[in-house]
Amino acid sequence: MIKLGITHLLTEKQEWLDGKSVGLLTNHTGVDENLTHTIELLKEFNLVTLFSPEHGLWGAAQDGVKIADSTYRPNQKETETEENTLQIYSLYGTTPFAWTEALQTLDVLIYDIQDVGARYYTYLGTLLEAMKALERSMESGKCVECIVADRPNPIGGTGIEGPRLESDYTSLVGPYSIPARYGLTIGEIARLFHAEQGFNFPLKVARMQGWHREMWYNETGLHWVPPSPNMPTLETATLYPGTCLFEGTNVSEGRGTAKPFEYIGAPWIDSQLWAIQLNECEFLGVLFRPIVFTPQFSKYEGEVCHGVAIHITDTKQVTPVEVAIWMLGILIAEHPSEFEFRETHFDRLAGSSTLRETLLAGTPCGEIIESWSIDIEQFRVRREPHLLY
Repeated sequence: MIKLGITHLLTEKQEWLDGKSVGLLTNHTGVDENLTHTIELLKEFNLVTLFSPEHGLWGAAQDGVKIADSTYRPNQKETETEENTLQIYSLYGTTPFAWTEALQTLDVLIYDIQDVGARYYTYLGTLLEAMKALERSMESGKCVECIVADRPNPIGGTGIEGPRLESDYTSLVGPYSIPARYGLTIGEIARLFHAEQGFNFPLKVARMQGWHREMWYNETGLHWVPPSPNMPTLETATLYPGTCLFEGTNVSEGRGTAKPFEYIGAPWIDSQLWAIQLNECEFLGVLFRPIVFTPQFSKYEGEVCHGVAIHITDTKQVTPVEVAIWMLGILIAEHPSEFEFRETHFDRLAGSSTLRETLLAGTPCGEIIESWSIDIEQFRVRREPHLLY
């Protein structure tokens, strides 16, 4: 089993926290190798404030649900008082979060959340927003150090895929100019953000021990804690960098089923034909099966949908973005009058309008995928100075 960054921090780098007021940006995934929550692990230190991302501290809220501030009261002995109650600041509330006051009492902010390795996942944008807030605080005279407790990229640290985001399309689901699948740990991408943005606040990464770039989550010995309600398994995370693009269409991405991002469909799709055409592409690592499903919420709630189930045969061979592009291309060709893009959302996910426009123009999928190759190679060079493993 690998050793997580939070374990490294609390066993070998305790001096980073000694005598300091600590804030913790975390959620239900912030656990150690034995599933003990980071909040409990930090009780011997001066933990004063909690911050939570989308889905809340316990990962219970569905996507897009706004979350109010609240409090956390640790398990207490009868002799203890409510003074131990911690404020939980929601970073996914109804209004932009005001960082200034929250940072005034802190010396250190720890980030400890499990990412999934895709640009669309809002935990990445939350990290960058926190770093920007730390920089603003630095400029106003308050220096708060950032410590990122590193965790594995569950889909490995070598695969890079998809279009690079253009700056005009920046959002929480597209926070930075990187490919859709970026092949970095959260500590490494924090280093990239810090360097490329010219931040001056102190950044430290509590490194993992025993993780290497080719390692997938099921090889770490760690327990899988679903990072969000619709990310139940490693198979989901494997396909997500590609099939998340269906969020920006009138096709169900499988929310409301037992297999989000693995079941893709709509009431008007010819599932048999779609599955045959996709299997004829002979993608590495996946097979397609025609299915019928009825989402219990989200798109087509209560309606019978026809589509495909994506089965992974070799996790490390899957190229999820490439697969999704071909899935979209075939659907557009076979169902031109039924298929629709939800333009604003799709373009935010894709990082520009180019992918949508080229798909609608009938550009061969292979050409679309090849058009990203230069950006991907440039990103490999960009990320090199920030690699830790």
